[in-house]
Amino acid sequence: MFESIRNCRRAEAFLTLLVLHVALAGFATPAHADRLKDISSVAGVRSNQLFGYGIVVGLDGSGDQTTQAPFTIQSIENMLAKFGVTIPSTANPQLKNVAAVTVTADLPPFSKPGQTIDVTVASIANASSLRGGQLLMTPLRGLDGEVYAFAQGSLVVSGFGVNGKDGSRISLNVPSSGRIPNGANVEREVPTKFAHDAFLVLNLNTPDFTTAARVAAGINKVLGAGTAVATDPVSIKVAAPSDPDQRIGYLATLEAIEIEPGEAPARVIINSRTGTVVISSHVKVTAAAVAHGSLSVTITERQDVSQPNSFTKGTTATVTPRSDINVQQADARMFVFRAGVNLDEIVRAVNKVGAAPGDLVAILEALRAAGALRAELVVI
Repeated sequence: MFESIRNCRRAEAFLTLLVLHVALAGFATPAHADRLKDISSVAGVRSNQLFGYGIVVGLDGSGDQTTQAPFTIQSIENMLAKFGVTIPSTANPQLKNVAAVTVTADLPPFSKPGQTIDVTVASIANASSLRGGQLLMTPLRGLDGEVYAFAQGSLVVSGFGVNGKDGSRISLNVPSSGRIPNGANVEREVPTKFAHDAFLVLNLNTPDFTTAARVAAGINKVLGAGTAVATDPVSIKVAAPSDPDQRIGYLATLEAIEIEPGEAPARVIINSRTGTVVISSHVKVTAAAVAHGSLSVTITERQDVSQPNSFTKGTTATVTPRSDINVQQADARMFVFRAGVNLDEIVRAVNKVGAAPGDLVAILEALRAAGALRAELVVI
C-alpha cells in the first residue's frame, strides 16, 4: 500500500515537472530575439539639447589672449557691471586667467526641477587649457529660447598642455574642453504628451517593414488582437490605457516583449578616409571574372658632382642632375565568382590574391559598375 502511494507521488511530481517544462518552453526566447525596448523608442520621450555661453575663471595663465578675443573682456565688463563695478574706458585689462566657453548639456526626458545633469564646457577662443578652471553661473537654453537649467562648478579636464618660451608645445588629449559632472540644476520641466494621447507610438531605431510587422504581431499575440497596428516601417501605433499609473505598467509590459528583427539589407559600406570595408552577410555576386593588378612607379632624383682637377679647365665643381625611374608591375591574377556566391566565398577569393583594402574597394566598385554586385554600395 505504501509503495503504491510513493509511486503516485512520484507520478504527480513527474507530471508537475513536465507541465513546468512545457510552460517554460512556451516562454523560451526565440533565436536572435531582442527586447522591444532595445530596438525602439516611445514617440515624444526623448532628450533635449541645451546650450549656453559662459565664462571660466581661475585659470593658471592659460586663458584667452584678450587682444585676439575682445568679446572675453566685454563679457567680464558686463558681468562686473551687474555687481556695480565699472571699468574705466581708458583701461585696457589683459586677463590671462579667463576664457570664454560654450556650455552644452542633454536634458533627459521627464527631468524634474531640482535634478542635476552633466555639462560639457569647450573653449571658444584661443585658451590653451581649461584645467583648474571654475565655470561661473551660466543659463542653459533650449531651442525655444527658454532657460531650462543653470550650470556652475569646477571643470574636470582629462588633457593637459605645456608651452615653452621658444614656442614649443606638448599637448596630451584636448585640454581646451572638459566636463562638470552634475554641474547643472534643472529649473524647468519639458512638457510632454505621454499621459494625454489615446495611443502610444513606438518608433523603431532602424526602419524595416519586416521588423515593424513582427512588432505589431508580437504585441497583438501578447495583449490581444487589434492592440497594435504598424503604420509604416518606423512607427507602430499601440492602444494604451488612459490612467497614467496603468500606462506606466502597460509600457513596461510592452518593453519586455521579445521580437526577432528582420535581417538587414545587403550593403557594402566603404569608409573612403580610413579604407575600412564592411560587407553584410546577404551580399551576393553574380558570375564574374576579376583580374586585379597594381602598377608601381618610383622616381628618384639625385645630383652627381664632379670636382675639378689639374687636367680640367675651370675652378668650380660641375653638378649633373640624374633621374632614376623604376617601374614594377605586380602579377595580375584572375579569379572567378560563381553565380550567387556568399560572403565567405567573396572574402576567401579576395584574400587569395592578397588585395589590400584599397584594392578591395576598386574591385567592389568595378563589380557594381558591371551589374554583378547584388548589394547597395555605400561610401561614407
